[in-house]
Amino acid sequence: MRAISQDVLGGPEVLKQVEVERPHPGPSEVLIRVRAASVNPTDWIHRATGLILGTPPFILGWDVSGVVEQTGLGVTLHQPGDEVFGMLSYPYGHGAHAEYVVAAARHVVPKPAAIDHVQAGALPLAALTAWQALVDTAGLRAGQRVLIHAAAGGVGHLAVQIAKARGAYVIGTASAPKHDLVRSLGADEVIDYTAADFAADVRDVDVVLDGVGGEYGPRSLPTLRRGGVLVSIVNHVRDLDTARYGVRAAEMLVEADHAGMREVAALAGAGRLRAAIDAVFPLADAARAHARGETGRVAGKLVLTV
Repeated sequence: MRAISQDVLGGPEVLKQVEVERPHPGPSEVLIRVRAASVNPTDWIHRATGLILGTPPFILGWDVSGVVEQTGLGVTLHQPGDEVFGMLSYPYGHGAHAEYVVAAARHVVPKPAAIDHVQAGALPLAALTAWQALVDTAGLRAGQRVLIHAAAGGVGHLAVQIAKARGAYVIGTASAPKHDLVRSLGADEVIDYTAADFAADVRDVDVVLDGVGGEYGPRSLPTLRRGGVLVSIVNHVRDLDTARYGVRAAEMLVEADHAGMREVAALAGAGRLRAAIDAVFPLADAARAHARGETGRVAGKLVLTV
């Protein structure tokens, strides 16, 4: 089968299309014929640094949408021919940037008929990150106020929609050219972080979702009401002076999650959650997708089609 691999760490140019042996599903696994797989920041970070995966060669990609080709021993949830989507086990279940990939059966769920494979391939990792941050970690409830940094980004723009679906009041930060997108997704307020200081303008929020890192975590603490929570998906926040403000801080890493994927599928199927697609590339052009991602100008998601 065709796959995108690399032999060394480095820039997008290290990515090569290669021929490798097609994998086989083991017990409780399914073999998926990949139709679409997104490219996330974790992909280009791993490509350049190895981060958690270490030394290449490896095939990147955690998001997948496709068709079940074969089921392993004991699988009852899926049958060959089923259209499914989901996130491979993070971080060591990578490999979706290929024609076929093996996934744990409970890491994928039926693809809603209302969305195509490009939409489905764009959603899992970013949507699960947003769901696990807002719902599982912060316990976001109807009527609460949430501040979402990088609200036009891959995770951020989905977090806006999930927060609105939960009945929250949403404030997002984004550059001015992306304000129309963020508002179209349901944000109640949008702040241009290049022209205004969110830390001075925002108060009494219940939840902050930080997808930027750096000083955004510490600067966000005064925006929280007492009892509020800062959830960071990009930075260490355990040492912040949360006691001073009567809040808590949590840092999280996304996990493969059957229950969470069912929630994502339900929202997407009902038209309440959609991925903004910045660009779509054929599998062979994965290096171009990585280069596009690293510009920092992406609004929404990048998707590879197979």
